[in-house]
Amino acid sequence: MELNKAIQDRRSVRHFAKKAPNWRDILECLDSVRFAPMAGNTFSLRFLVVDDEKIIKKLADAAQQPFVAEAKYVVVACTDPSLTLNAYEERGEKYLRQQAGAAIENFLLSLQDKGLSTCWTGHFVDSLVREALKIPQGITIEGMFPIGLESIEKGKSPRKKQKIEMDRILFFNKWKNKKMRPPKKLDV
Repeated sequence: MELNKAIQDRRSVRHFAKKAPNWRDILECLDSVRFAPMAGNTFSLRFLVVDDEKIIKKLADAAQQPFVAEAKYVVVACTDPSLTLNAYEERGEKYLRQQAGAAIENFLLSLQDKGLSTCWTGHFVDSLVREALKIPQGITIEGMFPIGLESIEKGKSPRKKQKIEMDRILFFNKWKNKKMRPPKKLDV
């Protein structure tokens, strides 16, 4: 798939078919996270792949979002902040968030490319996820990603992603400045 098409077509899916995707495809998609930029080239992210239905149900309960339980797999992204914080101190907090986002976006686009569906789930009770997956204290849970093949209910079409216009989000040289500098006049 072309990169721009993957970017434009990627969206959150909350209904999954009963058929399970190939777990090897998920692992291939996870391989893409290794190529995200990391502060000091220190890879702080860890991923758990969950296929146990009982644990997936616990994760859905922790998120208070029943659609998570429809997925055949859930990937949970975590950050081990120790090395990054030791190297960059308080600035490291920002780097950890940035690199988690970059790696997760690689993962989301790879899933799109493979024809798999997910929804970045960030609302959950951390302690319940931590307990279900035996994640130690000190590790930050970044998000859960229920993964499956999209199920479209009969008579419904998939929700379209809203597109924001560039002129609403782009400024030049100063905050809220909507115009590029005028070209310099050439002396002839």
